[in-house]
Amino acid sequence: MFPLGLLTTSVGFDVLYLITERDSFAFTAAHLVAAGVLMGVVTAATGWLDWFLVTPRGTRARRIGLLHGLVNAVVLVLFAVSWTLRLAETDWTPTWPALVAAWLGVLAGGLGGWLGGELVERLGISVDEGAHPDASSSLAPSRS
Repeated sequence: MFPLGLLTTSVGFDVLYLITERDSFAFTAAHLVAAGVLMGVVTAATGWLDWFLVTPRGTRARRIGLLHGLVNAVVLVLFAVSWTLRLAETDWTPTWPALVAAWLGVLAGGLGGWLGGELVERLGISVDEGAHPDASSSLAPSRS
């Protein structure tokens, strides 16, 4: 969730920049995009491993997981484009193409986030098999 949070927050700082024209908001947005994309690449690597090694083949979860990964890859590409366009500006001021790429990225991120929630909350992927409302703490010694 951190990459999506960083990327979504960057769009908020873009809006603040458009309202106030304060360069510090543009600077912050650009750096949030960079952090979100870098963290997103790491998150994507672990997600693909989870999909490939853990998610059972031939299941709805496998299909949703693939779509989730592909949508989030598009999100990363859109924000990487936005960051590259910002990098070309000396004061990090976002151009309209950079803003449009980020806004499309945040819309796609909403879909990707919903698909991720579907995987965990509805399909139970990457949820501990012993999870329930009265489960013991994960820090408690295991009872074998």
